[in-house]
Amino acid sequence: MLHNNLDINKDGHLTISGVDAIELAKEYGTPLYVLDEDMIRERCRTYVSEMHKYFSADSAPLFASKALCFKGIYPIVESEGLCTDVVSPGEIYTALAAGFPPEKMFFHGTNKTDRDIEYGVESGVGYFIIDNMNELESLARIAGEHGIVQKALLRLTCGLDPHTLEAINTGKVDSQFGVPIDTGQADAFVKAAAACSNIQVVGFHSHVGSQIFESDSFNRQAEILVAYAAKARDEFGLEIDTLNIGGGIGVRYTENDPAPDIGARVAEIAEHLNAACEKYGVKIDRVFMEPGRSIVAEAGTTLYETGGVKEVKGYRNYVTVDGGMTDNPRFALYKSEYTVLNASRASEPADYEVTVAGRCCESGDRIAEGVKIAKPERGDIIAVLTTGAYNYAMSSNYNRIPKPAIAIVSGGKHRLAVKRESFEDMMRNEL
Repeated sequence: MLHNNLDINKDGHLTISGVDAIELAKEYGTPLYVLDEDMIRERCRTYVSEMHKYFSADSAPLFASKALCFKGIYPIVESEGLCTDVVSPGEIYTALAAGFPPEKMFFHGTNKTDRDIEYGVESGVGYFIIDNMNELESLARIAGEHGIVQKALLRLTCGLDPHTLEAINTGKVDSQFGVPIDTGQADAFVKAAAACSNIQVVGFHSHVGSQIFESDSFNRQAEILVAYAAKARDEFGLEIDTLNIGGGIGVRYTENDPAPDIGARVAEIAEHLNAACEKYGVKIDRVFMEPGRSIVAEAGTTLYETGGVKEVKGYRNYVTVDGGMTDNPRFALYKSEYTVLNASRASEPADYEVTVAGRCCESGDRIAEGVKIAKPERGDIIAVLTTGAYNYAMSSNYNRIPKPAIAIVSGGKHRLAVKRESFEDMMRNEL
């Protein structure tokens, strides 16, 4: 199996953390997002222990809320010692509703409106990640009006290309995120921030991209940020003690993807960062990382019910399911590859090549093409693996389809975490 929490029981059914996938589908309906809490906790603990081992005890992973945001995720990550990054007032509100401490939140976003900034300040958000000069000016003014000194990090672009998918590459000079170092624009940005009496700049942030399997981009990023910290100290009088190096460690969607070693990645980054600190005479007391996908993606499985099997002679075989681009838009957006199983016949040979198509009135509504599964029949449960990140978070009501439920499995037991959306829920705000 692709992940070690998956198995096949005596009935030939797929199991997720010891729970029969077919029973989950019967209990909660389909489509259904299933999250393995034990796997999420294990990933959280790995990040915390490795970061404390190679950095300082004050360093910490920040769970990237954009990957998966619902109330039930925050008590899990908070109890494991993580902070969180949030990119909108909606994510702040959700985390607060779950009891997550606002002082452990880092507020991202390329276009924070004045209303967003007000909400973040009034909510007591611990740190703002300031993206641009306009935001800097607004935050300084609003913090002053509230009589506070807001802690912040400045988002800088290091000019790195990690050679990942263009849509998830955020580190190049030509990016909508942050202020570039290479063009010289970061100098004016940092100098202005250092002069703001209502903003305490504690560090720099940068993020090179997502689904990265090699360490080189992270290592070069660390050296660039440390070198720039030395420049900020010497030329602008700004002393920082914190670096946030973002997230982006890849996960396994298929057997062709490598299995990243989180500990090895952290160790390599620390080695390069420490060498750079010694080279440039900079002291960094705290390092933050922002894992999201690498914490929750592999812990997620989506279950669908098969509607039909259509064989177009001379072309391809289609399996249609009761979900699709409304609960998983990643194939439509990125042609993302997935591992697909017939959960009802998991012990049978996976020798039937199919395109898995969704229920939306769109020719692009597909979940996978050219995958091999045990030949399904109407009513079989199809499982799509590694769907814990950017599936529920990006879901929609296109074609007026309600959003699925989320069930959490742990220790052989299961519970409902998010109720299935109803037709009434979709119409609640319509007059």
